[in-house]
Amino acid sequence: MKPSQDTKTIPSATIIMVREANNGLETFMVVRHHKIDFASGALVFPGGKIDEQDYEMDIHCEGIKNEDSFDPAYKVGAIREAFEESGILFARPRGSKTIISGSKLKELSHYRKALHSGQITFRDFLAKENLRLACDELYQFAHWITPEMMPKRFDTQFFIARAPDQAAKHDGNESVDSLWLSPQEALEGNRGGKYTIIFPTRVNIERLGENISAEQAIAASLKTEIKVVLPRLETREDGTYVVIDEDAGHKTRSERIPG
Repeated sequence: MKPSQDTKTIPSATIIMVREANNGLETFMVVRHHKIDFASGALVFPGGKIDEQDYEMDIHCEGIKNEDSFDPAYKVGAIREAFEESGILFARPRGSKTIISGSKLKELSHYRKALHSGQITFRDFLAKENLRLACDELYQFAHWITPEMMPKRFDTQFFIARAPDQAAKHDGNESVDSLWLSPQEALEGNRGGKYTIIFPTRVNIERLGENISAEQAIAASLKTEIKVVLPRLETREDGTYVVIDEDAGHKTRSERIPG
């Protein structure tokens, strides 16, 4: 069943891809194109809107759970968007227990532009290449909904997943740069003006940074009660703030809006 559109929110999903490196836990992030109408120029996790083609794809997925609080289309869309935007594909050859290799991924890379332009559907791509989506590799990390007063609103599921052994690279279209970095590097870069990071992304990076490994971050997410975070605006003496509830599970609960 598709998510309700009564609130005029746009279903979307993103994947927080994590790995171990010499400096500890790292996550893959992309820089949004400055012409994109949402979070332009910002450092974000790969992801985007859920398309019509993402629904009723259970036959192409592994690890779909009926008890999940969200439609399977969120995981399908998250995987599709990650492939289009970063080149990473959470999929296995049908009948295999192993995520496709980096060398196999190179053979499939030409599909990225074809999928983005609509020349081929995600369903047809998977059928043609005899692949099944590794939805069981994605774990719910957070659930955010854009404030009600905003003209464009998103209902976003954040998933966390251990990055497969594949080479990640931005698409040069929606994203113009990409990098692996630790949560601390991202936050320090944001404070120093090197990176632009919007509030929802930043507080989720902070939460990710409470862990020292990919395994620990995923385990912590599995133990966390996922609550819907719906920010609101609050006027204070020194300006207007975006605020989230105290029980949202984040240490940072407000941010002053510039100007």
